[in-house]
Amino acid sequence: MDRTAEMAIFAKVVEEESFSGAARSMRLTPSAVSKQISRLEDRLGARLLNRTTRRLSTTEEGAAFYQSCVRILDEIEEAETAVSRLHSAPRGTLRVNCGVAFGRHQITPLIPEFLSRYPELGVEITQTDALVDLVEEGADVAIRFGYLRDSSMVARQLAVSRRAICCAPSYIEQHGEPKTPQELADHNCITFANFGHLNDWTFRLQNGDEFPFRASGNFIANNGETVFEMVLAGLGIARMAEFLVGPSARSGKLVRILKPYYRDLEVPINAIYPTRRHLSPKVRAFVDFLVEKFNPVPPWEAD
Repeated sequence: MDRTAEMAIFAKVVEEESFSGAARSMRLTPSAVSKQISRLEDRLGARLLNRTTRRLSTTEEGAAFYQSCVRILDEIEEAETAVSRLHSAPRGTLRVNCGVAFGRHQITPLIPEFLSRYPELGVEITQTDALVDLVEEGADVAIRFGYLRDSSMVARQLAVSRRAICCAPSYIEQHGEPKTPQELADHNCITFANFGHLNDWTFRLQNGDEFPFRASGNFIANNGETVFEMVLAGLGIARMAEFLVGPSARSGKLVRILKPYYRDLEVPINAIYPTRRHLSPKVRAFVDFLVEKFNPVPPWEAD
């Protein structure tokens, strides 16, 4: 058996945490898998796996060898895919996961054009502001805000997100416009339920000091889309992403306030996918399409 096949069997044993699981996945017998691992350890002169009656785990050497196997197998698969990609069009079902507000306002409107380019593709979108595991969710690609922490994922930046403090003109007509951060204490702020850090707003005063403000009010929501709808309805003031604020401010539905005191940090917006899945034609096509649409200037910042 060649070394690539050895690596594939060993990696599958580690991932399945059993010989029998690896055997079923690779359509081999458990004894054949066990023998192959033993031969591999003999050839390397090192024990790669700890075996007990209850569980199987990697040794220190085994863990290091597994990481190398995964990298090499991914490179081989990517090389083969690169060749086949030249002769195959994206097809099948593309499963996309994204946040509720960004999905509705920025991703969903692009889907008709994307599908017109790739008629052999279908798209299934799940929208949630809760953190989900891409593999468990069965997603091919996800749109995430922030910096990538999971090293098992690959990220491609699409744009950056900024936030602004805003409200509807109807709110200003009824309650007035706060001119300084301190005046926010006398206003109704719409806040997030599941993301408490989003309710902590920091301003820079004219003397250079920071002014931290904990937003509070009579309405709390667990997703940005609901917050957006309530702000449009004139219920209160909120800190929201520019991909929502920009188009609504240009149309006069929202007003940015406290601009001299507030400038949010730029947060990357990434398309991410698991490294153990090679970049298939359908994923590559979708990510390239989003990069085309969001670069060099994302639509919410366009004049």
